[in-house]
Amino acid sequence: MANFTLEDVRQRTYKARDAWWTVLLVDPLAARLVKLTANRTKVTPNQLTVGALLLGLAAGACFAVASWPWLLAGALLYHLSFTLDCMDGKIARLKGTGSVFGAWLDYIFDRVRVLACAIALMGGQYAATDNVAYLWTALAVVFLDMLRYMDALEIYKVRSQMRSKLRATRAEAGALRLAASNATGDALGTDTDEQLVEDALAEDPEAMDDQVLTEQTNKVLQAGFDRRFPWYVRIRNVLTAGRIRPHLISGIEFQMGVFIIAPIAAAIVSGAMIPVIAASAVGMLAFELVIIYKFWLASRDYTRMMARLNKEIEEHRGRLPAEVVEAVSGSG
Repeated sequence: MANFTLEDVRQRTYKARDAWWTVLLVDPLAARLVKLTANRTKVTPNQLTVGALLLGLAAGACFAVASWPWLLAGALLYHLSFTLDCMDGKIARLKGTGSVFGAWLDYIFDRVRVLACAIALMGGQYAATDNVAYLWTALAVVFLDMLRYMDALEIYKVRSQMRSKLRATRAEAGALRLAASNATGDALGTDTDEQLVEDALAEDPEAMDDQVLTEQTNKVLQAGFDRRFPWYVRIRNVLTAGRIRPHLISGIEFQMGVFIIAPIAAAIVSGAMIPVIAASAVGMLAFELVIIYKFWLASRDYTRMMARLNKEIEEHRGRLPAEVVEAVSGSG
């Protein structure tokens, strides 16, 4: 059997930034369970993913009963399901046993759990109260969960493409600038209005760790937002020092608001479920709008940077011999 320590689990499996719900309410328990599971059992990440789904379905069965003791039991089971769901990724990172199929399975089962629990929770309340608003709430929960994760995946894909293109174009511009400097004997220079780009991407991309380069490129792509809201940078730095990401109400917090806080609130105060879910939805949508706004600003900065770099590339190509341009472009 392995002999992983709790510190091993923290160093190898904790994300640099995560949702505050995960950092504060899940990781302290999940890390200890991961240590026990990794050292004492042969449980695989995919088995944990299946287990998380089964616990989620059990939570849904409790929700369907609709009475207050079962609502509390469902909320507890949902939290345990999410804890188990966090454990599968941690085990995979700790043991190096992650797979593409496992990532797909985890994503699909998460969506199935949300769908099943939304139908069970709201269906149970509808059966108990005959209030059709619960059916509309179920539809809204499923739609918002789908919208949030589709938007997150698309933004991640596009930002990755932007980072890759920016790095490649900057590397080509840098190589041509160096060739022009060697040919003419002039010192290398930068455009004053683009100093931020040069500061953030000054190192040789080929010699850098990809994570460091990604972080630096992200710094460039979110510079427009940071310039407009300097106070945000201070808040972000405080949160990230504790591993908490600034996106305080994400899909995770929305799910917890719907399937943990709302059932507990309804068990205590009759009729509290829909208001709590509505507040969770408003909070998530507000933060999603901030993300979209940041993405829009990043796309503007990206377009401006690419235009500047492409102009520089064309200028150097026009001044350098064709064989030098071909050699530089071929090396890229």
